[in-house]
Amino acid sequence: MAAPDQFANPIPSIPRLLNDFPGWDGALPETVLILSGQEINRRVLRGVLKAEGYRILESARPRDALSLIDRERVDLIVLGQVTPESSGLEFCRAVKAGRDTHFIPVILLSGMQGEELEIAGISSGADAFLVQPPPPALIRARVRAMLRHKQAIDSLDQADAVLIALAQAVEHRDSRTAGHCERLAIMSTSLGAALGLSRAELIALHRGGYLHDVGKVAVPDAILFKPGPLTGDEWAVMKKHAIEGAEICRPARTLAAVLPIVRGHHERWDGSGYPDGLRGEEIPLLARILQVADVFDALISARPYKPALPVAEALRILEEEVRKGWRDPALVELLRQFCTTPAGNGNGGHAFPYVLPQAFEWSLENMRRALNGQGVNGNGNGAHVRLAPDESAANTPLP
Repeated sequence: MAAPDQFANPIPSIPRLLNDFPGWDGALPETVLILSGQEINRRVLRGVLKAEGYRILESARPRDALSLIDRERVDLIVLGQVTPESSGLEFCRAVKAGRDTHFIPVILLSGMQGEELEIAGISSGADAFLVQPPPPALIRARVRAMLRHKQAIDSLDQADAVLIALAQAVEHRDSRTAGHCERLAIMSTSLGAALGLSRAELIALHRGGYLHDVGKVAVPDAILFKPGPLTGDEWAVMKKHAIEGAEICRPARTLAAVLPIVRGHHERWDGSGYPDGLRGEEIPLLARILQVADVFDALISARPYKPALPVAEALRILEEEVRKGWRDPALVELLRQFCTTPAGNGNGGHAFPYVLPQAFEWSLENMRRALNGQGVNGNGNGAHVRLAPDESAANTPLP
């Protein structure tokens, strides 16, 4: 593997990469549906999102919105001014119950703060809940992130999409790991791009971020969520998830490149890992990349049993694991460069989007230009459905 010092000042970014999946020709902008009974809210949201180049549809009533979804391709829904008495939550449930619409991301906005309303919104199937008015940068960032995710799912065939949904269901079993898969997909893809991997390999890394732990669906809750140490027998069951995950993914024809990631992401550089005891470069490169990203994310994320560690401390622990012989030294060094090298935009941030969300706004081409020592330029940037609308939801205007 090439020495990591050849990849100084990497600029990770994947929006253009995801837009560049096979079958996506770039001709059609993503469509965002804004549903709000107040024209001023629709106008503000339209102004915030229009600059991103999205195609905007608007509706004041759930009935009209359902009709739009039936006639038009909709990639994301922003549901404005939701209250406990409004029909917005019923509309969200109807969308998420539809066979052809349940993957459409829904962002709920509400001028009311309160845990009960947020719980009701998430329970209705919403993918995000924001207090209105959200900062424009925040709503744009959320929309971009959710559209990236939907593009990834849309690029898969139906079997693959089911597996992605299953992997997300596994993640949602444990609220402590919320968002882990998406962060892992982004981080590992960024590392892979810095190494000059092919588009096919980067796509495999992105999918591997979501699917790496899908085998945990076979692990009983009593073991998966046990607060104390596992017994020998319990640990043997837990370690089987890597093999189970690979077997779950094996029938999906487009996931062949993901199988080594799912099976091998718990191997160790010195051969002490599982399930196959591979060592050094016997471990597939994509599995080694995802493993380093996986450990790093676990360290810098809060858990009930530990606080989120500072980046510097997480890097120190990873370097200690290199000395123990567990991790690929070159990949850990590359990760360190990502976390300590300025992103090149003059604001003193770091390259990883954990610290610098604006990194998402740079295109893959700009990242490649940066890796080649060239200048960096900033950028600003289904099928028809059939729903049986709930009459009470359809006839009630949103506030």
